[in-house]
Amino acid sequence: MRRLSRATIGIVLVRTECEEVGIMATGSTEAPHSGDASRPEPGSPRLTRASAIWVATGTALLLLILLIIFMLQNSTKVRVHFLGLTGTIPLGMALLIAAVGGGVLVAISGIARVAQLRMNARRTRRSTMST
Repeated sequence: MRRLSRATIGIVLVRTECEEVGIMATGSTEAPHSGDASRPEPGSPRLTRASAIWVATGTALLLLILLIIFMLQNSTKVRVHFLGLTGTIPLGMALLIAAVGGGVLVAISGIARVAQLRMNARRTRRSTMST
């Protein structure tokens, strides 16, 4: 009997759930085309980890510059009331705190979903091994 790794089982479960609702991994409901479109041309540069890191670093720096500009342009002091606490902070900082709070909530829900998929994969693996 062939043993599957946790990652393989997780991918199979995610793919199965996506197929149940009619969505392929590309985000469309069409079947993927089987062609040589995914293969790079012989003379074209390859995507490497180093190039991906450079692109990610450049994107992060651009976003950081935009964030600094946003914070400087929205430096007007505003009064904030939260759970009985009152304070005065710059508008840009208040919006940044709200955005980070929203990101934390999204990350928590994502972690919960990954944990749920792992538990389902573990149950599936145990039930296939016991039969």
